[in-house]
Amino acid sequence: MTTIRIPGGVRRVVLRLATSRRACPSGGGLDVSTISRFPARARLPLLRDGLDPVPELAAARARGDVTRLIRVLGLDVWLVTGHDLARTVLADRESYSNDVRHLLGTRPRSAAEEVGGLGMTDAPDHTRLRRVLTPQFTVRRLARLEAGIDRIVADCLDDMESAGPVVDLADRLAFAVPFRVICDLLGLPEVDRAAFRSLGTARFDLSNGGAGTFGAAATTREFLIDLVTRHRQGGAGLDPDGLIASIADDHPELSDVEVGGLADGVFLGGFETSASMLALGTLVLVRDRDAFASLATGDRDQVDRVVDELLRYVCPVQVAFPRFARTAMDLGGVRIAAGDLVLVSLTGASRDPRTSTADDFDPTSPASSHLAFGHGMHRCVGAELARMELRAALTGLARRFPDLDLAVDPGTLSFTPLSAVYGLESLPVRLDKETEVAQSA
Repeated sequence: MTTIRIPGGVRRVVLRLATSRRACPSGGGLDVSTISRFPARARLPLLRDGLDPVPELAAARARGDVTRLIRVLGLDVWLVTGHDLARTVLADRESYSNDVRHLLGTRPRSAAEEVGGLGMTDAPDHTRLRRVLTPQFTVRRLARLEAGIDRIVADCLDDMESAGPVVDLADRLAFAVPFRVICDLLGLPEVDRAAFRSLGTARFDLSNGGAGTFGAAATTREFLIDLVTRHRQGGAGLDPDGLIASIADDHPELSDVEVGGLADGVFLGGFETSASMLALGTLVLVRDRDAFASLATGDRDQVDRVVDELLRYVCPVQVAFPRFARTAMDLGGVRIAAGDLVLVSLTGASRDPRTSTADDFDPTSPASSHLAFGHGMHRCVGAELARMELRAALTGLARRFPDLDLAVDPGTLSFTPLSAVYGLESLPVRLDKETEVAQSA
């Protein structure tokens, strides 16, 4: 397997351009895409202690399912942490809007800078656009990808073995599998994949406030919209059998911007989140040898239970897309004003002790409900694809390297700070104890 590697200097330049190009508004109006730093109190749902949410999040849930985080930009910001109330909010398409355009100022914007895709779109546009994607992600349609996913996993495991006995699993497996799967699914040309990768992490990094994430998002959408435009004009590049080309060809009623926005949403939900899940999930499994072993020897039901419990316990997507109250309402005993911002902590809700094993990882317990893929009309359309990747990669890993273990002190691991999608910077692992002993002898 050829591993795509980007020199650190090049990566930093790309990210700096993406996160700074739109940091200075030329017009007036409130514009969250220019905020360079979020207030400390607003960071609570993004904070973790290793794999666990910080204790303050559980303390907030114990005081009530809804917590007022902060008042900013003239709005009260509320955080929902209770599982059942979180499901209620996520399923309610009448009381909330996901449209953030009223907070994006009045300056002129390019098509790539406009909010698009599904996550920040309301009905009827959301309904119209999701109807285009849903048929592509049914269990039946996804079954055709299974053999390809298995080949990619085997390729990545071969690459790890040849590079061992100590390798960075975050790079060679956790990143490589979902990145190759999503690029193949979208039909992206090989030559463009390195540039595409460099923007992934910046999409969720909130350490630079809205300026960073909106800038990286616009750069990625610009890249995809240009691919769609060139394809529709007869240019080469996209795989004609890939998802982007198929949507562009089969749905002429959609603009280039809309097709690019849909492709962006598929990438957004199908790459960085799965990469984080694989790395963090492996970290959990090397601490629970019984669960790891069951992936190699268990039946489909046992494997699915381990995967679902990992999704609940790790829950890398920390908060759902922001929602704005359309009218004043009572929510969990709290009065919410019209226009207030309501955030749902997916991490907090999935660790709610009233509906799960909370902070204990236990795949043998009765199946507990989790919100790792969201819920309601904005639930991740690629949830089953993510499960397929996790099953293939984790079972393949357990069968190929049953003695897999951390190669460093757990206390030295670096996690992504202030990221909407939590992850690991790297995960050095030792593949085989006997191989390492032999090579060091």
